[in-house]
Amino acid sequence: MLPPTPMLATKNKTRCGLIIFLMFTVFLAGCGPPGPRALLKGKKLLGRGDYSKAVTELKTATSLLATNAQAWNYLGVACQHAGQSADAVLAYQRALTLNRDLVEAHYNLGCLWLEQNKPDAAKTEFIAYTLRRSNTPEGWVKLGIAQLGLRDLASAEKSFNTALSFDSHNAEALNGLGLAQIQRGRQREAAQYFTASAQAHPDYGPALLNLATVAQGYLRDDTLALQNYRAYLALSPHPANWDEVNAIANDLEQQVNPAANPPKMNRPLSSAVSNATQVTARANLKSRGSAQAESARTQPGTAVARPMPAATNPFASVEAQPEQPSGKPGLLHQLNPLNWFHSASQEPKVTPSQSAGSNNERVNPTPTPPTVSTTAFGTPTPPPAKPVHIIQPAPPSFPRYLYLSPGKPKPGNRQAAAIAFAQAQEFERDARLSDALDSYRAAARLDPGWFEPQYNCGVMAYRSRDFNQSLHAYEMALAIRPDSADARCNFALALKAAGYVTDAVNELGKMLASNPDDARAHLALGNIYAQQLHDPAQARAHYLKVLQLDPRNPQATDIQFWLSANPS
Repeated sequence: MLPPTPMLATKNKTRCGLIIFLMFTVFLAGCGPPGPRALLKGKKLLGRGDYSKAVTELKTATSLLATNAQAWNYLGVACQHAGQSADAVLAYQRALTLNRDLVEAHYNLGCLWLEQNKPDAAKTEFIAYTLRRSNTPEGWVKLGIAQLGLRDLASAEKSFNTALSFDSHNAEALNGLGLAQIQRGRQREAAQYFTASAQAHPDYGPALLNLATVAQGYLRDDTLALQNYRAYLALSPHPANWDEVNAIANDLEQQVNPAANPPKMNRPLSSAVSNATQVTARANLKSRGSAQAESARTQPGTAVARPMPAATNPFASVEAQPEQPSGKPGLLHQLNPLNWFHSASQEPKVTPSQSAGSNNERVNPTPTPPTVSTTAFGTPTPPPAKPVHIIQPAPPSFPRYLYLSPGKPKPGNRQAAAIAFAQAQEFERDARLSDALDSYRAAARLDPGWFEPQYNCGVMAYRSRDFNQSLHAYEMALAIRPDSADARCNFALALKAAGYVTDAVNELGKMLASNPDDARAHLALGNIYAQQLHDPAQARAHYLKVLQLDPRNPQATDIQFWLSANPS
């Protein structure tokens, strides 16, 4: 018979377990390894806006976690907020040396280069970001800003349009397109984009101020200008340049309504326009002079998309002469484009958390740097720091287009239609898009069987972002000429812009069925598979075909960049 088990052994085990539990509790209370502890403390200080202390803690973290890319990225954010730009650059670059795929560091460094008026360097970082986060509109907006600063207007428009393909109400992208139109000398189109931006985000200051400036300086509509100046001045909190803009508005109000009692002015003015010019001149980061405006057109039917992702700029119309830019530099031409934007929202993004150190402790997501709040005239004012995350996309699901499938229309009065067609071309040269569209439609009504007016209706409606009308016009054009590759390609790109991605793929497939070596169709399909359908294998096949068929394609470098970032 075995002796009874001593009770003391059980009590010792219980006491030992209690000691282990207490030690674990103490560890969780903050007695863990010093590197992760410093990193977490630095992140908390960043969240509270105590940037100088955050820098100190994060420098400790990076000294102990020297190979942790996220720690270096956090240090860059803290240094950037604290005004230590040189140290921020070094921190971001160190983070990217350790992990080239840390997209937040690319984004953060790009924002820092924009703040320092280095759009070329910023462009490189935002290209790297958009290649890896192709479905996030803010990356494309920032890339567009950098391209606008380089006066690469065509590329900037593509980037802004790509942002709009993901968020059709993105105020910054619409504002950017307006600024691009200003540089092209198309003031009325610019006003339309600024109006759309202000409607999408009523308290977005840059759009209000830009619309006011265009209305006053170009359109000679003082009432519209005053309305938008007052809307801008009503923003809360007040913009940094509130006094100067208020003085301009007060002077303009005296011109609009001289019989009214004059509101109190902050300073005497010689004239509203001359003072606005002085204000914009002070906003320059450096003098750029008057840019040579370039044509917005592509050849008929050309796929005008970046390889990753597509950007659908307006197409060319048939037999239309190139638009001539206005020689008037205007108020906004005196501004540096890098000062024309601020973030319309501070929505957080989500990214997977990564290990803070060798103890496998998890940390919160990587933040982006401070987004600089500016107005069209204003001085940058950094908002409080907030961690930024990346939202992973949901599985793609797209609506289907209801085809009209019209029969081939009968010929009409070609002589009368030709008069309306010529008038439409005149309106188009004068950048009067709505009038041009109306006249092309009139020509199409007078002679329904004439291909060119139907096609140009599709072009003008697309440029006006009236995708339904554009799609219907292209269907009519294809009913007349089913074998027109230009009309088919433009129809597909309009379907994509309207969200009918599956139908766009089908139309591009029809192009390849009749001409397997059409590089435009392969490029457009590569873009769709890369950005909307998230099918890298299919995208790769089409991109490789583009390089085989057209080695000198303007997008060849970007395609090669995408291929290197997405190996098979």
